Amino acid sequence: MKPSFISRLELSVAYLALIAIGVIALYPALWVVLSSFRPGTALYSERLIPQSFTTEHYVTLFERYPYWSWFANTLKISISTMIISTILVTLTGYIFSKFRFQGRRKLMLGLLVAGMFPGFMSMVAIYILLMQLNLLDTHLALIVVYSSGSAMGFLFVKSYFDTIPSSIIDAAKIDGASHSVIFMRIMLPLSRPLLVFVALTSFSGAFVDFIFANMVLTDTNKLTLAVGLFKMVKTKFATEFTLFAAGCVLVAVPITLLFIGLQRFLIEGLTAGAEKG
Repeated sequence: MKPSFISRLELSVAYLALIAIGVIALYPALWVVLSSFRPGTALYSERLIPQSFTTEHYVTLFERYPYWSWFANTLKISISTMIISTILVTLTGYIFSKFRFQGRRKLMLGLLVAGMFPGFMSMVAIYILLMQLNLLDTHLALIVVYSSGSAMGFLFVKSYFDTIPSSIIDAAKIDGASHSVIFMRIMLPLSRPLLVFVALTSFSGAFVDFIFANMVLTDTNKLTLAVGLFKMVKTKFATEFTLFAAGCVLVAVPITLLFIGLQRFLIEGLTAGAEKG
């Protein structure tokens, strides 16, 4: 049956709307990328495409600032957070999905309610606690704080584990498998898309965070990329906006490559988590 004229018109309007949204979303990013190759220091220009291109800003970024140090710090924090958060959130989701114990529903409700509060509401209390533990201006403080709240995102993982039939677990128990063996050898291999999704979201969240890292870190050599780039242009007379644009482009490269390379697993993790049965 051929689609009617009204249906084709609605589909065309939908495509045009998506194209417009895509252009609006991509235009600022394209402006920043092209500005990083524009001579001079001004981010504003009457032309989107520069009349001439230069890589001077990228060279200056590494010569004048400890950019490699910032990059290494960010990778260390992000990878550590990714590993710990993935372990915590998958264990929490597995327990709530496959175990039945007293107070289970109340505990899930408590975690859901706690996760609804914005993280910045607890920043003052966390700062005082870190100060008392002598963890200020350390990368360990960021790793602990980023990872400690990951278990509150258990609901998506629980929904995914709910799709795995309990009969598989019952058969493994009959064969004498313990809970740790079931989790490691059955649940995790069946949850590869989910693990990739959780790992990437945990990694990207720590990689681009600015607010908390800016509050904790003060040593220039210990800064993350987001904080270091901000300090480049935060002064009243800072004018090196094209240098800042070059730094932003380099920040986006690793995350973009990761998401492109693992896009298939991300889509599988998102769709499978919503399916039941």
